Amino acid sequence: MVEDEDSVSDPLSFMLTAEGFDVETAATGPEGLALFEAHGADLVLLDVMLPGMLGTDVCRAIRAHSTVPIIMLSARDDEVDRVVGLELGADDYVTKPFSARELLARIRALLRWRTESGGAAAHQDPVVAGPVTIDMERHVVEVNGKPTSFPLREFELLEYLVRRAGRVRSRRQILDYVWGPSTRTDSKTLDVHIKRLRQKIEEDPTAPRHLITVRGMGYIFEACRRLASVRRLVRGLRAPRESTFHPRLHLVHCRATDQPPLAATFRPATNRGFNRRWRN
Repeated sequence: MVEDEDSVSDPLSFMLTAEGFDVETAATGPEGLALFEAHGADLVLLDVMLPGMLGTDVCRAIRAHSTVPIIMLSARDDEVDRVVGLELGADDYVTKPFSARELLARIRALLRWRTESGGAAAHQDPVVAGPVTIDMERHVVEVNGKPTSFPLREFELLEYLVRRAGRVRSRRQILDYVWGPSTRTDSKTLDVHIKRLRQKIEEDPTAPRHLITVRGMGYIFEACRRLASVRRLVRGLRAPRESTFHPRLHLVHCRATDQPPLAATFRPATNRGFNRRWRN
């Protein structure tokens, strides 16, 4: 935990220790970065406003070579600050003052997702879709054959979409899977992570060919379809359903002899009866 305010770090450290966590603390940005590089961590709690080095810079430095979960703590609750923190690689952003119980739940959720992802990855072949190759055992992603760093949330989001390539996933489905069904994370957080994924896997993030937005629904990952085909699919999904006309086939018999049908005509089915016309 990197936090310069004793009034925050001391009770938080005490609570986490009581819950069974081993906690190491630092009061400055350089000290926290040196502590992480020397001993590593399963999760980092990182204040934004730190002496010596801003928490955002510490986050960027850690993300350069590690996918460890990072939760940023800050008294700044503007949307811009949250977006910046998430874009720099944080997995969660908690504003002060915060509930100790809620923070503990977020910590456990991040660690649980990381453990479950690692456990589910055992003895699995790499997942390949378009330019993306995901090695679940080594927790490594390659884009066009080049290893690319993805923080935990980005990794889980990409893995979820790639495994369901060709199928539209709603925002709610994605949030429930990646952040958990009980999370209060809003769709703006998802949008930030989608933007970061596109910057890493798309040749032109402003005109994505693989990670496509389906307006009003969610997102779809397309492995190899041409963009025109994807756009036709998206338009089809968004188009309103047209009422389907089912004509009823009526066979015309000879009234006098009851011979086999001489002709066939189509008449629309209605809820009311209609007069049959017979041909001689």
